[in-house]
Parts: sequence; C-alpha cells; structure tokens
Amino acid sequence: MSERQGRAWAGIDAGKGHHWAAVVDEAGATLWSKKIDKDESAILTALGQILDLADEISWAVDISGTSSALLLALLAAHGQQVVYVPGRTVNRMSGAYRGEAKTDARDAYVIAETARHRRDFATIDVPAQLAADLALLTAHRSDLVADRVRMINRLRDVLTGVFPALERAFDYSSHKGALVLLTGYQTPAAIRRRGRARLTAWLANRSVRNADSVASTALEAADAQNTALPGEDVAAKIVGDLAAQILGLDDRLKRIDKQIRDTFRSHPQAEIIESLPGMGPILGAEFVVGAGDLTAYADAGHLASAAGLVPVPRDSGRRTGNLHRPKRYSRRLRRVFYMSAQTSIIREGPNRDFYLKKHGEGCEHVQAIICLARRRASVLWALLRDNRLFTPALPVAQAA
Repeated sequence: MSERQGRAWAGIDAGKGHHWAAVVDEAGATLWSKKIDKDESAILTALGQILDLADEISWAVDISGTSSALLLALLAAHGQQVVYVPGRTVNRMSGAYRGEAKTDARDAYVIAETARHRRDFATIDVPAQLAADLALLTAHRSDLVADRVRMINRLRDVLTGVFPALERAFDYSSHKGALVLLTGYQTPAAIRRRGRARLTAWLANRSVRNADSVASTALEAADAQNTALPGEDVAAKIVGDLAAQILGLDDRLKRIDKQIRDTFRSHPQAEIIESLPGMGPILGAEFVVGAGDLTAYADAGHLASAAGLVPVPRDSGRRTGNLHRPKRYSRRLRRVFYMSAQTSIIREGPNRDFYLKKHGEGCEHVQAIICLARRRASVLWALLRDNRLFTPALPVAQAA
C-alpha cells in the first residue's frame, strides 16, 4: 500500500521464539503481515515499517508476560500504547471469521480486528522498577513454596512405606525439629540404637527446640515397630535427602521473604497497605503486583470487580436477580483479599465483628470471608486514595 492511512490497528501474536504482527485498516483490509524475530533489531525494524503505514497505530497483544517483555518495552520507549486482548477472546473471535485454519498470521489478524471493533480492552503499562522487582520475587517465592509442598508430600509417602509410626508422629510441614531428625535417623532400628539421651544431645547440638520432646516422640514410634520393611535402606537415604532439601528450601524462603519485605517497604504507600489488619509485606507485595496502577480503577467497586469479589448478574426474561460467581478476574488479587481477610478475623476488631455479623446472618464461613474481603477492598482503596493509615475507630468528621 503506497497510500498512507489515517489510522490502523496492529495485532501481535506473541510467542516464545518469534512474534507475528498483522496490521489492518479501518475497513479491515490487511496492510502488513509478517513474522518478527524475537530480537531487538528485528522488532525495531518492524516497528518502523508499521509506523510508516498510518498516522496513528493502535497496538494489541495477546500475552502480557515475559514472552512479550522486550516487545512491550520497545513499544513503550517509542510512545506507543498497547492493549491486552485475552487469549479466550481471541479464540472465540476466530470463529467469527471464514475458515478453520489455525496459524500465527491468522491469530495476529484476529487480534488486530478485535482491537478495531472493541474499545474496552485494558491498556498494558510497562511496570516500574519496583513493581517489576516485586513481580519477579513473588513469582519465585510461589515456585519455592510449590516445590516445598511437593517435597513434603513425597517425603511422607516414602516414610509411610517404611516407618508409618514416625510419619504420623510429626507435622513435617511446620516442625523443623522433625526434619532435622530425619536428616540423620530414618529407621526404627537406628533410633533405638541411638537411645534417648544421645539422640536428645544430637538434636540439641543442631539447635532443635524441645529436643527432649522430639527424641521421646521418635523413640515411642520406634518402639512401636520392630519389623524391617522391604526397601528400608534405600528409602532411608531418600527420606534423609528430601529432609535436607526441605530445610535448604526453608532457608531460601527466609532470605527471599526478607528481600520481598525490604523491597516492598520502599514503596511510597507500603505503610498504608500494611496498616490494614491482615496485610503483611508478602500479601502487600502481591497486591502491588496484582493491582498495578490504582488510577486505572475509577472507584472501589472496580477494584473489587477486578478481584472477582462482585457477583455477575445472569438475568433472562422474567428471571431477574440471578447472581453468579464471576469467571474472569485476577486470581492473584482475589487471593490477596481472601487470605488477608482470613488472617484479620483471628484478632478482635472491626474485621472480626463484621465476619461474625455475616456469620450470624446465615452466611457460611467462605461466604462471610468473601463479604469481608469485599468490604476490605473498599477500605483499602479509600485509604490509598486519601493517603492515610487505617484506624479501628471511624475518622472524626470536621465541619466545612
């Protein structure tokens, strides 16, 4: 096309190895469609070619994560705004166009066409350094927690096959002393040979709290089993290795928790977020990453809706007032508000009073927690808007 257009829409099907971009004009005709290598020079070359096609380019991508990080950063550096078109929307919109082919070029065209027809997609902002750091740290912490849960489940499964009494004796997800015990002793015979006095001293030398109680519990379990089960020696080595890995993961989690806490508290509104009961530095960091720029939410209702705390009506004909749980929302934001609400009801205060009120009205535990989370979303949004700390008592109204 030699004639320069007034406005065009560029859709980008982002991928791990390469991207595919398609540009359409106001009539939906394809102006440009090419594969873009995932390289800075290739992206800049394609960017220049696309910008020459029209006076105004509206950009849209279907992935806003790490796969498109370089692309989004280069677009932002050139003053281009990008909207996010969810993959579910692209998949459904593909059925509205002719043909059944599934290619990167077709997906890019559908993304561009969807952005041309709709104006309500969220704009993607390249996160600031603090938000990017917190996003990486919280994601890494989630991976470590998942690894720890997997290892504990594997440890309990192996230990049940050779020493079920000891597996039942401790909660290995929260008992560090039991894990330390398993790094050295995993079979009934080994524990009996060591004896209570020497086992207590061995645990105490490794800074185990209540070493005598741990040793006593382990000996009771060992005395209850005198039979050596098949595969005991191999299982003992596996259990000891898993216990050592779990203890190593605990140390890594402590270090990353400290790093998240220090990074989060450099946020200008960190003190306000932490002032809300139940919101510690970890959940506060998750909130900063999940919520993003609060100016994107017109009011507290929009923030609660983004967290999936607002019911969706499903009315038809004479059926009205039919409310359902939403399906499209930020799982991270919902978890932040749910977990913080769950924590806040432990102590006396307005959060626990509101929970008990809803529980007294007939709400089940989960329903009451969701009601409290919805209320807390409004409170947190107001605190951040007014830039003030949370106080249990209502603020004193002053005459104008």
